[in-house]
Amino acid sequence: MYVVKAPENKADFKRYYLFRWQILRAPWHQALGSEQDDLEGQSIHRFIENNAGEIVAVGRLHKTSQYQAQIRYMAVATDQQGLGLGKKIVDALETQAIRHGVTEIQLNARENALAFYRKLGYRQVEKSHLLYGEIQHYLMVKSLRAGAEHSETLSQTLVNTWHQTIPMSSAMQLQVSYYNGRQLFTSCDLSFNKNLHNTMFAGSIYTQATLTGWGWVYMKLSEQQLSGDIVLADATIRYLAPVGGAGVGFTQAEMISGELTALEHQQRAKVSVDVHVLSGDKVAAIFSGKYVVSRT
Repeated sequence: MYVVKAPENKADFKRYYLFRWQILRAPWHQALGSEQDDLEGQSIHRFIENNAGEIVAVGRLHKTSQYQAQIRYMAVATDQQGLGLGKKIVDALETQAIRHGVTEIQLNARENALAFYRKLGYRQVEKSHLLYGEIQHYLMVKSLRAGAEHSETLSQTLVNTWHQTIPMSSAMQLQVSYYNGRQLFTSCDLSFNKNLHNTMFAGSIYTQATLTGWGWVYMKLSEQQLSGDIVLADATIRYLAPVGGAGVGFTQAEMISGELTALEHQQRAKVSVDVHVLSGDKVAAIFSGKYVVSRT
């Protein structure tokens, strides 16, 4: 059975990049290392192994703006083509793209892959670059939309609350990318939040994490038809790596402790929320916040 995975360690990445090189670069006599670029650390990477543990398909997604992303380095082993592995990779990348707030994906398809991408809903726009003087590429695009499991109305209500009551959230263009009752993803605009190193400003990372945790509590109050004022009482954050692209905030039910139902009988409730700020697949910061909700 073929399962899509993310590289988890240096050994995985070494095999993943080697496969990229073997399929996409070696046949054209390109040096080992030419299969990588400066965006690897802020990208989402996926691969598929066969029953022998050999990588047989790969693909990468990186955000080019808050709402746009690009798929690159798609490759399937020659003897494994026609088995639907490429579609599995693209589906997995699109799922992550939606959670990260992407509404449009672009890619540059080789001429022999145009039919494959058309079947997946991509629209051919124009002829793009010629690789190595012989491989014609074409720009293709696809619009994305979250499925029915995403709570669109509640998400928009939260965004409106943020932007109307917390000016910084509006300046950051903080948005709810995806919320399904168990997972919450937020995104913001890198162009406003970057520092002199062209990475995300630490203060913006902290703000996004704080408001992602605050947003989780807000969502749960709404779902449980409870009313209360939410205040951050205490917090810590660890910065683990630079956020090279548009930052993504993430939390889920397993990262929460405390019960809001206490508000039914008490004046206050306490909830602890852990939030990860992501740079692609990588956890770039870990925030732990303690929120107090006072009944209103």
